[in-house]
Amino acid sequence: MPSNDLPSDNVASGYIAVGRVLSPHGLHGEINIEPLTTQPEHLATGRRLRLEGVEHEVEASRWSKGLVLLKLSGIDGVDAAEALRGRLLSVPESELAPLPEGEYYTYQIVGLEVFDGDGERLGEVVRLFPTGSNDVYVVEGPRGEILLPAVDDVIVEVDVARGRMVVSLMDGMLPERHAQ
Repeated sequence: MPSNDLPSDNVASGYIAVGRVLSPHGLHGEINIEPLTTQPEHLATGRRLRLEGVEHEVEASRWSKGLVLLKLSGIDGVDAAEALRGRLLSVPESELAPLPEGEYYTYQIVGLEVFDGDGERLGEVVRLFPTGSNDVYVVEGPRGEILLPAVDDVIVEVDVARGRMVVSLMDGMLPERHAQ
């Protein structure tokens, strides 16, 4: 899933961002969307999306070059579309498909507190990014930035309910401390 290191101030509690408005497209209110979901049905024609607290129906949807071109109900001109630049489209969290055991949505991982096997707090997951073979979790904390590959040898436990992750660090994963 794409990284979801987005401001959440315009996504209501209980909703999950599935797209970010990039720019208007044409003169009739269509908008270019950066998808923030791996589930294309979230941005499909007929879908209802929340934008700035208002629900809109997707009147038309097409994917092109990794982006989605949407026409939303009530957005009928270039000025209305331009005013949405940078805004987030969301769906109710309850509508997300359940994932197999051991898999998580980005929003469930970002914000988790990370601890090593000895209980030392390493920081908080601030974002993640895909590398092709596995995701990498970016942790920021007292030791600086730590990059953790999302593989079983490193990620020992994910406890979303408790807001924590336990990891097993391999040699070279911690940033070097330089003498001052």
